[in-house]
Amino acid sequence: MKHHSHHQHTKHISLNKAFIIGILLNVLFVIVEFTAGIYYDSMGLLSDAGHNLSDIASLLLAMLAFRLSKLSAKKNYTYGYKKSTVLVSLSNAVILLIAVGFIIAESINKLYHPKTVEGNVIAWVAGVGIIINLFTALLFLKKKDEDLNIKGAYLHMMADTLVSLGVVASGVLILFTGWYIIDPIIGIGIACVIMISTWNLLKDSILLSLDGVPTTIDIEEIKKIILAEKQIINIHHLHIWALSTTENALTVHIILEDMKDMEIVKQNVKQKLAKIGITHATLEFEKQESNCIQQCI
Repeated sequence: MKHHSHHQHTKHISLNKAFIIGILLNVLFVIVEFTAGIYYDSMGLLSDAGHNLSDIASLLLAMLAFRLSKLSAKKNYTYGYKKSTVLVSLSNAVILLIAVGFIIAESINKLYHPKTVEGNVIAWVAGVGIIINLFTALLFLKKKDEDLNIKGAYLHMMADTLVSLGVVASGVLILFTGWYIIDPIIGIGIACVIMISTWNLLKDSILLSLDGVPTTIDIEEIKKIILAEKQIINIHHLHIWALSTTENALTVHIILEDMKDMEIVKQNVKQKLAKIGITHATLEFEKQESNCIQQCI
């Protein structure tokens, strides 16, 4: 068990470093992009700098959630602050959708009022953005399926890589064709791609914040695993929910043939559940003649 907690600790350290590197790189890039946007009077660069600001906010929120999730339980917060990770992933999804709204609004405005822009400057600055966003996204690639917040940070950075790629493409096309309308068309296309990738994050975050069964868990499979124990006659009041974006909990009432088997059944069921990602299981045992079912349902 000690070895496992050490592994968890090293994972947190590496993730903390990933967050700090990602935040610093993005802060530097926003300053450069904002300065270039003002100097060359490019709305594209300014709106992209604004969008990159939402990345910094999302990375800061995700890092805060990680640190909160490690704090120990308090008198009024008996689970600690683990659920804050769910709230942050929900906030992240909302921030992304707001950013998409701004991109679409700005792009529609540009369709009606095309502006002359410096294609080569846009391409160069956005090119730097691709490198920074892709590098930051790769920092979270390995851990993205372990935690909804890491997935949120990863999606955010990959979406921004796409945004920058689109901005580079529009810059090059504008440079060679002089068609300024390309800029908003690419902007709308990118916004649609981001919206599709964000939708699942939003859906999962809402599900977890309403204590729904996490998408990684099949409730019918859980029933089969528990009922596979020979001494168990039946189960009821099965509840599964997320304590955080990485930890799941379960409570269930188990009807036993003989209460003498309670301890061995408890150990077996808990071990099986731990293997499939349910680390907090509370099992209540009842005799067959108990009338809890009638009372509780």
